[in-house]
Amino acid sequence: MASFGRLERSGNSKPMSDINMTPLIDVMLVLMVIFMLTAPLMTAALRLDLPKSDAATTADTPAFIAVALTPDGQLHLGDDALAPDDFRKRVAELGRANPMLEVQLRADRSVPYGRVAELIGWVQAAGLNRIAFVADAAASAP
Repeated sequence: MASFGRLERSGNSKPMSDINMTPLIDVMLVLMVIFMLTAPLMTAALRLDLPKSDAATTADTPAFIAVALTPDGQLHLGDDALAPDDFRKRVAELGRANPMLEVQLRADRSVPYGRVAELIGWVQAAGLNRIAFVADAAASAP
């Protein structure tokens, strides 16, 4: 009689030494779904009123840094808010490391043009000449 739940061991049976991978795969798939859902939410943490443009498209640039200028004049490099001196130092380091790095500039529409021009000057002085201006897509006319 062959049953599924025998309590006695026969002399030739060995303990199971294989790892059950199913729970590990399930956990990894759940984590992957969580990261896929939360990653787009994390990139839009900085709220800016970007200018509208008909030519606004997303760039598929492999190497870029995100620079933002808020309405109150605060500089952001990626998600980090920096003082102007620290910003210039960090951008200079990035420019030395990779001069082909693209700078994606997001400036709120209420920021004076002089501040944007000053920021562009700092970025170019660091050796980064590829600057992309990020804007929201204009609402299409019906």
